[in-house]
Amino acid sequence: MIKRAILVLADGSVYEGNSFGAEADAFGEVVFATSMTGYQEMLTDPSFAGQILIPTYPLIGNYGVNPADWESEKLQVRGFVVREECSEPSNYQCAGTVNDYLVQGGIPGIWGLDTRAITRKLRNHGVMMGMITSDKTPGQALELLRTTPDYGITDFVKEVSTREPYEWDSTDLPDDAPRVALLDLGCKFNIMRILKDHGCRVTAFPCTASAADMISINPDGIMLSPGPGDPELLDYATETVKTLVDGGKPMMGICLGNQLIAKAFGGRNFKLKFGHRGGNHPVKDLLNGRIHITAQNHGYAVDPESIESSGLEVTHVNLNDCTVEGMRHRTKPIFTIQYHSEASPGPLDNIYLFEQFMKMMGAAR
Repeated sequence: MIKRAILVLADGSVYEGNSFGAEADAFGEVVFATSMTGYQEMLTDPSFAGQILIPTYPLIGNYGVNPADWESEKLQVRGFVVREECSEPSNYQCAGTVNDYLVQGGIPGIWGLDTRAITRKLRNHGVMMGMITSDKTPGQALELLRTTPDYGITDFVKEVSTREPYEWDSTDLPDDAPRVALLDLGCKFNIMRILKDHGCRVTAFPCTASAADMISINPDGIMLSPGPGDPELLDYATETVKTLVDGGKPMMGICLGNQLIAKAFGGRNFKLKFGHRGGNHPVKDLLNGRIHITAQNHGYAVDPESIESSGLEVTHVNLNDCTVEGMRHRTKPIFTIQYHSEASPGPLDNIYLFEQFMKMMGAAR
């Protein structure tokens, strides 16, 4: 028997649908993502921590879930909102349904509502807090929402980062392979998979690691990972980055890593109205004029005016809203991107940036 559920937004809007996944209440910032596939990767992306996710593509679950598409060790979203949930997936890799996946991860979902209408509201009014519930009235849910901490005041990075340093699988790599120290702010597994595919040994460090901890392995390069939440809350990680940028090691920052490098050089970040999430965002490389279609997942961006005298320069811009999508330092071996070069989900057009990082490390060696 189908159980009814509601999604209540902080502005009082109520959307009624059907419950699936775990039978639980969920609070979170309600956001939408435009990728047509890759729902399993999105569900396990640490950058979605603290958020209720709405894919804009209407049919979800048609190819099921499988062990190969995890991007972290657990489901990271707070809740999942879809137009239509497929209960009978068909795919040779399928190991279960999205419903079972959510049940196992303790994450509630709701299906059967108008996700286009919710997306339109978020585009017009901006992202806002919301609640999924199957046993409370709209009034009760709204009252609870009013006492729930806002997404922007919570440090989600400490929730998703590794607790202890660890080395990613380095099977078949030589002992003298380039070594990368990765600051795990909410790293997706595919970043480490790609680095290994390029011949790197990767050691992931907790977000609270010091620069001395990371330098202790004598890395050839430093990677700053993506992650969730407001970078202005991460002064502890910014201090680590400030020390690392003075060390002269080649450095690449992705998404939140991009924002922390800006912050380390005295820049500021600001919250976007509804963020960039999905696999079809056009970005222009200002260095050569090329346009790339990129995968993105972020709700904050670097203020370009705040880095004008920092030594950093903007190298990439978003063609939808002209926000900063990449930077480089004029004299130090540092470059950053705001989008996800590792995709998962999304286009793989930007793997060349890992090759650029490899060349920087090779030159430094």
